[in-house]
Amino acid sequence: MQTQTNTLTTSFAAQLIWIAETPARGAQHFVKHGYKRAFDLTLSIALLVALSPLLLITALAIVMESRGGIFFRQVRVGLNGETFKMIKFRSMSTDKALHEKVANMESDREGVCKKFVNDPRVTRVGNFIRKYSIDELPQLLNVLKGEMSLIGPRPALTSEVEQYTDYDRKRLEGVPGISGLWQVSGRADLDFEQQVELDIRYNQKRNLWMDIYIAVMTVPAVLMGKGAY
Repeated sequence: MQTQTNTLTTSFAAQLIWIAETPARGAQHFVKHGYKRAFDLTLSIALLVALSPLLLITALAIVMESRGGIFFRQVRVGLNGETFKMIKFRSMSTDKALHEKVANMESDREGVCKKFVNDPRVTRVGNFIRKYSIDELPQLLNVLKGEMSLIGPRPALTSEVEQYTDYDRKRLEGVPGISGLWQVSGRADLDFEQQVELDIRYNQKRNLWMDIYIAVMTVPAVLMGKGAY
């Protein structure tokens, strides 16, 4: 499984490097640097409108299954180390005993970012919305506020950043994204070092065509539901 993931990551990253190094013509500076905000605002507004029925159904399902709020807010680290509150649909139980149990569990993934394949805190609705990344749709509001981008490095936890090396901190040189190279190349099946490498590569090579390609490839990656837990 790891070999297959590594091969997929290497192959996909190679395609993206080719796209990123294809020279832009005409308004080259805009395509390379100034497109980002216009791209984010246009698509995030369109997605919020188009997906509003799904957002409403998800909110109702969360309320009906378990006690607690509809949304979950968590402090994340963004561009140049600035913190912000990332918003997601709540996918976990609010049972304190379950959270205490997980605090003593060993992570299923190596590195500074802890992850659990069978997390007992995750509800049935939570499992479904995580598998298809529906829980991340409220982050479109973070995009509208300029705290996130549609495409970018994975938004890091403060506890992770505290353990970063100088090299790891290079992933903070870009606005964090709802999707990115890390998501379309394996999502949570990637280890921490692979995620960092992909995020840094994106920050160094990004342009409009790269973002469009990642956005298109996000759709099958989400529908397949692999690497999401």
